Amino acid sequence: MSQFTLSVRESPPARVIDLTGYLDAHTAPQLEEAFQSLLNEQQFNIIVNFRDLAYISSAGLGVFMAFVEEVRSNSGDIKLAEMSPKVYNVFDLLGFPMLYEIYDDEQKARAKFSNEGSC
Repeated sequence: MSQFTLSVRESPPARVIDLTGYLDAHTAPQLEEAFQSLLNEQQFNIIVNFRDLAYISSAGLGVFMAFVEEVRSNSGDIKLAEMSPKVYNVFDLLGFPMLYEIYDDEQKARAKFSNEGSC
């Protein structure tokens, strides 16, 4: 099984979580901690970059569902970017494109936050 890493960086007007490797039941708690840390810091504009993520399980998907309500109730959002076709298919199969905005690249997701802020 491939290793999993994540990093969080500032990319105004959002924070970006970069994912690498395999997101499954064993590694999902790391993502939960990253989301909780952002919420504790009152950071509610979040982009998750999947560029280097090779695999996501249902446990990984569950992390997104666990935090989206709190993020949106604080006038923020979680936007998803740069998924491989394999990872996108898992999200699509479970109807996530109806719940989340998914972008081909991170710049488009960031621009969407900027446009929302200027309305």
